Amino acid sequence: MNHVDELFGRAVFNDDVMQNMLPKDTYKALKKTIDEGRRLDPGIAGAVAHAMKEWAIANGVTHYTHWFQPMTGITAEKHDAFLTPMPGGRVIQSFSGSELVRGEADGSSFPSGGLRSTFEARGYTAWDPTSYAFIKDGTLCIPTAFCSYGGEALDKKTPLLRSMEALSKQAVRILRLLGRDARRVLTTVGPEQEYFLVDREMFHRRMDLVFTGRTLFGAKPPKGQELEDHYYGAIKPRVQAFMSDLNDELWKLGILAKTEHNEVAPGQHEMAPIYAVSNVSADHNQLTMETMKKVAERHGLVCLLHEKPFAGVNGSGKHNNWSLSTDTGYNLLEPGDSPYDSAQFLLFLTAVIHAVDEYQELLRVSVASAGNDHRLGANEAPPAIMSIFLGDELTAILQAIESGTAYQGHSPDEMAIGVHVLPKFPRDNTDRNRTSPFAFTGNKFEFRSLGASASISDCNVVLNTIVAEALRLFADELEQAEDFKAALHDLIVREIKAHKRIIFNGNGYAASWAKEAEARGLSNLRDTVDALPTMIADRNVDVFVRHRVFSVSEIRSRYEIYLEAYAKVINIEAETALTMASREILPAVMRYTGEVAAQAAAIKGYSPALNPAPQEKLLTRLTDAASRLSDDLDALHEAVTHADASADALTQARYQRDRVLRAMNRVRADADELETLVERKAWPFPTYSELLFEA
Repeated sequence: MNHVDELFGRAVFNDDVMQNMLPKDTYKALKKTIDEGRRLDPGIAGAVAHAMKEWAIANGVTHYTHWFQPMTGITAEKHDAFLTPMPGGRVIQSFSGSELVRGEADGSSFPSGGLRSTFEARGYTAWDPTSYAFIKDGTLCIPTAFCSYGGEALDKKTPLLRSMEALSKQAVRILRLLGRDARRVLTTVGPEQEYFLVDREMFHRRMDLVFTGRTLFGAKPPKGQELEDHYYGAIKPRVQAFMSDLNDELWKLGILAKTEHNEVAPGQHEMAPIYAVSNVSADHNQLTMETMKKVAERHGLVCLLHEKPFAGVNGSGKHNNWSLSTDTGYNLLEPGDSPYDSAQFLLFLTAVIHAVDEYQELLRVSVASAGNDHRLGANEAPPAIMSIFLGDELTAILQAIESGTAYQGHSPDEMAIGVHVLPKFPRDNTDRNRTSPFAFTGNKFEFRSLGASASISDCNVVLNTIVAEALRLFADELEQAEDFKAALHDLIVREIKAHKRIIFNGNGYAASWAKEAEARGLSNLRDTVDALPTMIADRNVDVFVRHRVFSVSEIRSRYEIYLEAYAKVINIEAETALTMASREILPAVMRYTGEVAAQAAAIKGYSPALNPAPQEKLLTRLTDAASRLSDDLDALHEAVTHADASADALTQARYQRDRVLRAMNRVRADADELETLVERKAWPFPTYSELLFEA
């Protein structure tokens, strides 16, 4: 047995383990729940819990936890021992079906956006049997949903599971009309994860990295990513050791870590997994981010998942590769040999186009955060304008359908590389467009706008729900049709005409695209504060409520939570910037300025014939810049101090963006100028040159 075979899934209560440890009837009942989405038979919970406990104890485990994903965007866990007291002062290790199925957590201590009062503490965790339990850090982790005493979703998982059911329901309606036999349609996701690695000792000398995850100060180094030599470059031994260790840990957890490479920016890297069903993929991505941080610590490194940890070089995103598959394993977004003749492919493709065009604001909201605002549209990530890239062939097919003309298809071109010894291979029918937020890439859509630290649940909840809505409208119409084939043809043609404005195959970075998008009527929500209010527009609330993904109160709560999170992030950054600039940068500049002034005075005192012009010129630049920094620090302090904590969430967020963030940017500009003037050994913390090139 090779290394991967020995490791993979070793820490997972997976299908093989269940089949070996569960009674046959229990295994079959649980398997139906997992494979067919059936309601869990409560009678099997006890047997499953006993097997889980026995397997966990055999692996050295003493505690279990209901592992869930609250609205903080990270995971949460409360550990309980397999411990039951017995007469005579003895104990036994036990785990009941009721303990497996339901747990209790303090619902008042997590973000609720007004769903719960602070004195209403009870919250419940509910086992998600479709995501395997696993062992992490010596504890049995049971993936669960998290809800309030009243049943409102307080987590990221519950809406995702609801959206998956909604999409499956509507997609199965369509497939039945097409004569296809499918009981369920699953959404699958493969999230590519970008990240930075920095030296741990340097990290802890930077208050901004410790408190905010990004550098609030830092002058551009002499070399950044201009030479394009880091992307796919040879991986440094220290980083390769981290990646190898990371793979081992992820494989133990059953996570299909597949690809690793250097990314564009120095110090930046990427890991990509193989696809999994959406809720499992969301669980795995949360585990991946957590594991990256832990493994980095072992190697004297820190893993940065902020969207823009360094100014002037590429930030980090997360590419959400999304597709649709039947429970029989057929990919509904697979064009086949002749997409022009495939009614099924064209209908589902048209549904996605309809969904993205009709609900482009919701897609934008799903990737909105203070961190991602630094990245979107910065010539390193897609613009904030939502659009779809289809490639030349698919676009030509849709144009032919719209115009009613025959499509002149052609066989895949053979790549002519010009070297006879190299193998020949067919050219793909679409190129890849890295400037597109939502690109078709063969048999899936790649949503490229997510930030690196985000939970993938948010965007997939939106994707699943809006596509479910498009399929619902299509099914309602087609089920009433007297001539199904004619109605299907007319529907596809009509939808292409109605929504072709969202298709754009050009350069999303070009200034002309923003003007063209405006002329097309596409929205351009440039930042989080502009985007979030669209979340509670009536039509957007209606689509979630119609498909029972969110209630009205659940949507409002998330709107409040996201606005509050934005304001809090900016405030923390501002407070950190004030502290660093006042207590570290300015004192260092003053000390160095004093040294330069002393040198100038010493030269003058040594001989009137000597000219201390270099020192005096530097002294002037230092004192001028320091004076500007001092004034701008006063302005930032005033902006932070005068924030109105009693204002509503939107007002607070707008204030932080318009007053505090702008004042903070002016402070940064002053400090970064001073960094270029001050002697390196006098600067109080590691610079970009050290952080980016010494990991």
